[in-house]
Amino acid sequence: MKAEDRIDRVRQMFKDHGDSQYGGEAVTQLEHALQAALLAERAGADAPLIAAAFLHDVGHLLHDLPEDAPNHGVDDSHETLAGHWLAGWLPPETVEPVRLHVTAKRYLCATSPAYFSRLSGPSIQSLALQGGPMNEAQVETFRLSPHFHASVRLRAWDEEAKVPGLKTPPVEHFMAYVEVAAKMVNPAAAQGSA
Repeated sequence: MKAEDRIDRVRQMFKDHGDSQYGGEAVTQLEHALQAALLAERAGADAPLIAAAFLHDVGHLLHDLPEDAPNHGVDDSHETLAGHWLAGWLPPETVEPVRLHVTAKRYLCATSPAYFSRLSGPSIQSLALQGGPMNEAQVETFRLSPHFHASVRLRAWDEEAKVPGLKTPPVEHFMAYVEVAAKMVNPAAAQGSA
């Protein structure tokens, strides 16, 4: 599937499934994505990282598991699913923070009691399914990742992006960042969708 087809598919997924509940939180999948991207934009992130913030939970829209899967002890591994789906048409600066945002959550829970204390109930539930806080060896290994800082930044925006009724720019505003990121992989990518 070409980049422009994937870009069209992102639009369609948010149109078809964006109104589904975001993991027991008081926002939808689309509201969460828009809020995370807005936080990244306001923080002065570059286009690939804003695209990552917008797409970080796209894996939830790629599987057919029920919304209450965590209540049944099922981790949907959405970060891995999204990483595979985004690879090849988006640059590592977008793909890797998406793939590592759950790892960053586990890292922050291990290294920052203040971060853990701010987790919502659903986020604590998913943490248990995702392997819980890291051990010391995992912390040290993760810190060596070239995408460590971007992943931790993305995780902070992810955790904040749960505000009911928050006004954000529309999908197309953030799709522009996705298109810019896609062009970094292949300059001809996304030409037809710009």
